[in-house]
Amino acid sequence: MKKFLAASLPLIIMLLSSCSKGKDMQTPPQPPRVDSTPVHPVSAYLTKAKETHDFITSNLLTSYKSYRVNTSTNTNSAFEWYNVSQVYADAAMIEIGDSSYLASMNATFKWMENMWDKADPDGGYFAFSNLDGSGASGTKYVDDNSLTGVVYLQAYDLTTGADQAAYLSKAEACANWIIKSGLWDTSLGGGFWWNTEKVYKPTQTNGLALQLFLRLYGITHQSVYKDWAISVNNWLTAQMYDGNTGLFIWQYDNTGKKYSQIFTYDNAIMLEAYLWYSKVMNDPGYLSKAEAIASAMNATLWDGVHNVYIFNTADKRINPAWCGWASQAMIRLYEADKNTSWLSYAKGNIDAINTVLRDPTSNGYFQFAVLDGAGRYTNMEGVDQAWMQRIQALMSKYK
Repeated sequence: MKKFLAASLPLIIMLLSSCSKGKDMQTPPQPPRVDSTPVHPVSAYLTKAKETHDFITSNLLTSYKSYRVNTSTNTNSAFEWYNVSQVYADAAMIEIGDSSYLASMNATFKWMENMWDKADPDGGYFAFSNLDGSGASGTKYVDDNSLTGVVYLQAYDLTTGADQAAYLSKAEACANWIIKSGLWDTSLGGGFWWNTEKVYKPTQTNGLALQLFLRLYGITHQSVYKDWAISVNNWLTAQMYDGNTGLFIWQYDNTGKKYSQIFTYDNAIMLEAYLWYSKVMNDPGYLSKAEAIASAMNATLWDGVHNVYIFNTADKRINPAWCGWASQAMIRLYEADKNTSWLSYAKGNIDAINTVLRDPTSNGYFQFAVLDGAGRYTNMEGVDQAWMQRIQALMSKYK
C-alpha cells in the first residue's frame, strides 16, 4: 500500500488545500438504482471475475507462482501485498464454490515464505522481492503483514488438515511480529506506525491490525489477541474518528501533524473491523456502528452522479483496489444485516469501475482515472486485477 501513498502525499496535500472544507450532509444520498433485468443463471460478475483471472494468469503469473507488480514498468519484482491480494482473490473463488482455485492459492502461499524475514527471530514479511523470491529485504509494514494475516485466515476458513494448520500458524506469526515489532509506542497515545521507518500512523494500518487480532481471538480464544484488539480499537476511536463526518481520517505523522483526508478504503476496513468486533466480542452495538460507517461513507465518499466511491475527499479519482474495497465491505455488511441497499452500492461501484477502468480488449484494469474516465492511466497493477477478481466473485453470489 505504501508504494502509491508515499509517492502521492504531496499531490493529496495540494489537492486538499484547494478543496472546500464544508459539505452539505443534511440530505442523505439515495441508493443507486439497480437494473431490474432478471439475473441469468451464470452471473455476469462471475464471468468477469474469471476473465480477470485469465488476464492475471496470462500477464502477471510467473513460473515461481508469484505475481509481477504490473504489466509494463515493473515486471521483474513482486510486492507482498500484491501477491497476498491474489491469494485473497483466489480465496473468493473458493468461497463461492470453485475448488479449482485451491491449487493456485496454496502455491502462492508457499511462495510467500521467500519474503519472510528469516534473520529476525520474530520474522515478519518484507514488502519486496524478486520474482523468484530472492532479494527480499528492506522496510517491513504493519499494514501489509496485517492484511496478509487476515487473508490467511480466510484461507484457513476454506481449507482443512495440514493446509488449514499452516495458514493459521502463519497468521499468528504475522500477529506475533506486529506485537513484538516495537511499532506501537506512546506517541499520540499509542497506535501502530505504518512501517519500520516510524513516520506515519494511519487508520488503515491500525484497522487491518484490529481485524487480524479480532479474527485470531475468535479462532484461538487467546486473551493476548483480545487485549490488543481492544487497545487498537480504543486508539482508533480516540485519535482517528471524525465526529463531524462519522468517518475515520487518514493519518498523523511523527511531528503530530494531522492529515484529515478521508479515504474510502480506510473506512471500508473499519466497517469490516466493526463487523468482526460485533461477531467475535458478541457485541451487537458494533453492527450498528458498522451500519453507521456505511451510511456516512455513502454521504461523504459516494459520487451519486457517477455511481462510484471516490478515492478520497481530496482526490476524486477511481481506482480498482482502493475504491473497490468499499464493495467488499458493503457486501459483508449485507451478509450481516440483510439490508439490500448495501448491495446496491456495492454493485453500482463495481459497474462504474468496469465502465471506466476495464479494458474490453484484454479484460485488464487500468490503475486510475477521474470520474468520467478522463486522464486514465496506462499501467495495469497486479493488485487492481486481484481486487476486481475478488469483489466480482463476491458479488456473483447475489447479482
